Amino acid sequence: MKHILFILLTFCQISLFAQTTISGKVTDAKNNPINGANVYLDGTYDGTSTNDKGEFSFSTSEKGTQTLVISFVSFETYINTADVASLKNLKIKLRDDVNSLDAVVINAGTFEAGEKAKVTVLKPLDIVTTASAMGDVMGALQTLPGTSTVDEDGRLFVRGGEAEETQIFIDGIRVFTPYTPSAQNTPSRGRFSPFLFKGISFSTGGYSAEYGQALSSVLQLNTIDKPEEEKTDLSFMTLGLGVGNTQIWNNNSFSINTSYINLAPYQEAFPDRNTYTKPVQSLNGEMVFRHEFKDNSLLKMYGAFSYTSFDVIQDDINFEDGLRFGLKNRNLYFNTSYKNKFANNWRLETGFSFANDHSNIKIIDDSVTDIENSMHFKIKLKKAFSNRFKISFGSEYFITDFNEDYTTESNKKYNLNFNNNIFASFAETDIFFSKNLAAKVGIRAENSELLNEFTLSPRASLAYKASKNSQFSLAYGQFYQNPKNEYLKFNQDFKAENTSHLIANYQTTKQGQIFRIEAYLKDYKNLVKYNDEYPIFDSNFNNNGSGFAKGIDVFWRQNGKIKNTDYWVSYSFLDTERDYKNYPTAATPNFASKHNLSVVAKHWVEDWKSQIGFSYNFASGRNYTNPNESGFLNKKTKNYNSLSLNWAYLIDQQKILYFSVNNVLGNKNIFGYNYKNTANANGNFDRQAIIPSADRFFFVGFFWTISDNKKTNQLDNL
Repeated sequence: MKHILFILLTFCQISLFAQTTISGKVTDAKNNPINGANVYLDGTYDGTSTNDKGEFSFSTSEKGTQTLVISFVSFETYINTADVASLKNLKIKLRDDVNSLDAVVINAGTFEAGEKAKVTVLKPLDIVTTASAMGDVMGALQTLPGTSTVDEDGRLFVRGGEAEETQIFIDGIRVFTPYTPSAQNTPSRGRFSPFLFKGISFSTGGYSAEYGQALSSVLQLNTIDKPEEEKTDLSFMTLGLGVGNTQIWNNNSFSINTSYINLAPYQEAFPDRNTYTKPVQSLNGEMVFRHEFKDNSLLKMYGAFSYTSFDVIQDDINFEDGLRFGLKNRNLYFNTSYKNKFANNWRLETGFSFANDHSNIKIIDDSVTDIENSMHFKIKLKKAFSNRFKISFGSEYFITDFNEDYTTESNKKYNLNFNNNIFASFAETDIFFSKNLAAKVGIRAENSELLNEFTLSPRASLAYKASKNSQFSLAYGQFYQNPKNEYLKFNQDFKAENTSHLIANYQTTKQGQIFRIEAYLKDYKNLVKYNDEYPIFDSNFNNNGSGFAKGIDVFWRQNGKIKNTDYWVSYSFLDTERDYKNYPTAATPNFASKHNLSVVAKHWVEDWKSQIGFSYNFASGRNYTNPNESGFLNKKTKNYNSLSLNWAYLIDQQKILYFSVNNVLGNKNIFGYNYKNTANANGNFDRQAIIPSADRFFFVGFFWTISDNKKTNQLDNL
């Protein structure tokens, strides 16, 4: 027995002497102790936690080189590989984790929405729950600050820029003809169904060096990576029919949405101010195919087809029998994108798009055929060298082949065409100095074959987190864009139009609410000017135009503070002038309103099983030229006001009845005036107000979802 006790005692002494003590103190960057941090040797059970003084100490029998790991929420994990005997009395400062939810976000000029956005301003579902939007992506975005209400057009006019200054991308690849064509003073709509998209990034200025050929704004739409379930959606509307279906098998999925619209029955019930010899008809279809490979790389293919036709006679003061406008438009768009992560944390993103747009147009007795074929190829590489330093770079090539055949009433024929090809490269880096301070710096180079011009665009953003819920951001960028097709078809002796953006932003967020205010200054140079009322083949063109835009945008959104209620308020102040087109002097363009206000609210009424919402839009008067008085753009229209209502009623869990009315109060909004080409007997020019085709628009729809999950419906999409 004495021998056994002696052996055990000897073993304990050997073990005790074989133990090594690891110790130290853990603090943050300001030397504040961190209590509760996990401290351990990787691959062993040896470890402990720090005390309230940030201190730790534990023993281990491990020998030689070992890896000490220290981790705590909102801080980067500390890793130290060294001889275990040297891990004593350590002084360790943990660095802030720049990927944490409370880290700074570089957001000057950008509204993010989607599942990966740290701060959501506008959710994808808001596109179709906004009363005034009528299910249109562009209509919903027009309730955000920075946009101007140009109700007779329907496209996005951002911070004093024309609609052509906003470019649209799907999964990072360019969309060349994003709007359905329409008659004069009739709003166009976006070609996309919101049901296929998971996220939105709307940059009203200061956007990434990855994007070019846009003077004012970039809208990025991201399709769904992987649908949650198989289902069929049926739509029966006062305007037509729609059907959607999603199938999932193995690592593949396929979604399709189609619709047929015919306005003849609606116009029979609610006649407007136009005379349609052929009613508006459209056939639209979209699909997305997705395949996930074994290495988790993802291939997506998006395709869209649309056909629109109508023939209308619009009342016009200069045409006794009205102005005839007929259109047949066929548009095909295909987009494919591929993403992959490979060795050493590199990511590859690549893709291409092809668009064919074919229009046959009748203007009185003149005939126009426009054909535009466009392609976009893009490749991008990204790498995170650490949480604090990330870089991305890539190249892209744009091809546009435009051809127009114009035949006059007297059978004179003209052919106009051009090829506009652009090669671009870009590089950009994200630098996180801490979770409170970050910068994005980039540069973009473009070479236009048509203009024989090389341009260089620097871009930079800086963001500083002032407190737990608030941050400041600054952004600067130079932006170039080739002149519009309507100029290039007549003349190619141009330089690229350009502008610089300077942006200052403040944002504060809390659970369920966000407030942001942003000031900006844009300086335009090399804008196109010409000497005729409209650009024609023998106009004298030059790049001597200039302009500026400056203003303040304010946004407030709150969700849930009022029970079952979500609302947001947007306000924009815009001061802008341009000397371009055929302007004799610098003036505020006729599409720009000094004040724009939008209020959107949605409320769920449990007892009625209903979601009720409204949208109110206000815009101050816009400039127009009255030839009976001296000056250019010398008068203003009255203010624009429109209140829209919607109501979604849940018949049962998968059937919804939906109502909406635009401009429910029937406000007589005026967008400008047409004046007679010749003066009357008194020497004055008679005029005609430019007004909407109808004072109100009514919509009724029945939406039915068929799926194995009987709780699924389209209410969130309405």
